[in-house]
Amino acid sequence: MRIIFAGTPPFAAAALDALAEAGHDIVLVLTQPDRPAGRGMKLAPSAVKQVAQARGLPVYQPASLKAAEAQAALRAADADVMVVAAYGLILPPAALDLPRFGCLNIHASLLPRWRGAAPIQRAILAGDTETGISIMQMDAGLDTGAVLAKTVVAIRETDTAASLHDTLAAAGAKAIVAALANYPALVPEAQDDTQATYAAKLTKEEAKLDWRQPADVLARAVRAYNPAPGAWTLLDGATLKVWSTQVAAGPDADPLRAEPGEVLQAEADRLVVACGSGALVLQEIQPAGGKRMSAAAFLAGRPLPAGTRFDA
Repeated sequence: MRIIFAGTPPFAAAALDALAEAGHDIVLVLTQPDRPAGRGMKLAPSAVKQVAQARGLPVYQPASLKAAEAQAALRAADADVMVVAAYGLILPPAALDLPRFGCLNIHASLLPRWRGAAPIQRAILAGDTETGISIMQMDAGLDTGAVLAKTVVAIRETDTAASLHDTLAAAGAKAIVAALANYPALVPEAQDDTQATYAAKLTKEEAKLDWRQPADVLARAVRAYNPAPGAWTLLDGATLKVWSTQVAAGPDADPLRAEPGEVLQAEADRLVVACGSGALVLQEIQPAGGKRMSAAAFLAGRPLPAGTRFDA
């Protein structure tokens, strides 16, 4: 099958690699323009571009698909289908109609739950026990097209956005290969819009821990915002990133007469903080301008007396 592939980050790169490995004729790869990266801020290719170049596939990096020149390039590719995965650019209706059998999207949720930009993180934040991959026939809406296939993936209690991303990337690569093996004979199923939820883009501001929340909610937030934008709090007015936590058990699980954000224990390798209900054990943190470290390493260099408050 002649395929145009459109994607940018590692999630999409896994699918491109799998499609090429399966022997599909990938006639054009679309990815976003190179961006500055690293300390030197030199232009760096996307993960998709790196896979495409390694396999000798033609790459096209338009700033938009609305221009006549970009649409002419798509038309010239004479593709049977376009596969889209985390591309990052809007596909105008004219582009959606160019491939012979339309455009398929690899979406990292069980649609219609978590339409939008951050489905992996929103699923963890909400306490979902499962998510998955939806192979969707694209239309002009935001992740509203009919679904052709779904793969269910369990969310483990230890999953961060990073680990769940990797699991879903592998699942998405398998799912699109399987779907194309039976496409266009697959029967599309319309989404139930009344069940839709929206996965809004993440912001740094929302990743600030609100210690008035229950401990289990905060623990999910830490996992959901790892690796980006990173959960954070304030200690003496300076930012402190929080990378790993555990809900406290035993005597610390129900602190009495403690204010949210108050340090209950800071001895050896145990840093326990009171929450709106329950308490959170901070395991890996990162002070402003410093490296990620264990709570033990942090406390060795900066003792915190009981009663110290985050965000005070």
